[in-house]
Amino acid sequence: MVSFGIMTAPMQVGYADIVRVWREADAVEQIEHAWLFDHLIPIGGDPAGPIFEGWTLLSALAAQTARLRLGLLVTSNRFRPPAMLAKIAATVDVVAGGRLDFGIGVGSRPGHPLARREYDGNGLPYLDAADATERLDEACTVIRRLWTEDEPFDFAGRHVRLTGAFGNPKPVQRPHPPILVGGRARATLRQVAKHADIWNIPGGDLADCVRRSAMLDEYCAEIGRDPAEITRSMHLSIESYERPEPTREAIAAAVAAGFGHIILSLPAPYPAGVARWVADELVTGSTARPAGT
Repeated sequence: MVSFGIMTAPMQVGYADIVRVWREADAVEQIEHAWLFDHLIPIGGDPAGPIFEGWTLLSALAAQTARLRLGLLVTSNRFRPPAMLAKIAATVDVVAGGRLDFGIGVGSRPGHPLARREYDGNGLPYLDAADATERLDEACTVIRRLWTEDEPFDFAGRHVRLTGAFGNPKPVQRPHPPILVGGRARATLRQVAKHADIWNIPGGDLADCVRRSAMLDEYCAEIGRDPAEITRSMHLSIESYERPEPTREAIAAAVAAGFGHIILSLPAPYPAGVARWVADELVTGSTARPAGT
């Protein structure tokens, strides 16, 4: 079975607009999940425009929906200490009544000009890729333990050190919320194999996505994990509300390539009835057509 979700980038748009779309999607059964992203400064449009903090907004949306699974695509592990992030995520899962999908990744590379501005503007440290990947590994380990262990523990990693760490309340979901790791780099895919229940990759170059999926299979084999345990997810941007055909074709091709978890990014401004439009024009329209037709 293929599951479909939407993503509303929380920038250059008002709170009321996002709430409207999520409430509508909550009533459209063909849309099973909804996502925000995790940036602190706009990465598109007016650089001085509005952008909401992802986890705070996600908690508000969790309280205003009842059915949708929800998450961030994806949390930057560079922004928050992992024990704090575990607490934030557990709180959202409680607010949501057990609907959180915990998305996490290495985070934007500071070498990108827009990302560099984000780091400078928020006093965040620069980390090279190897360092950031090691931190993601330790963060996922610590977060899972905080969600599942019933006694305080110490953790002495290379990057993360905790004394008497303990998480309470636990997430509603047991043993813990599904962990989605996003990324395409080889080092990240090794962390996907180790930690993830869902792997997400941006679409656009389907052949490369298929190659990365095969790499993930190899990394799972290296550690003795069944690659079928990891759901393959793809993030696709809706090109036009007036011309749904290219997005339909991209969805059908992704599904045919083995990606069974599709997240559709909605461009703002959001037209009235956009969630129903996604269901009728893209979900039904794509699944009713073979790839390439």
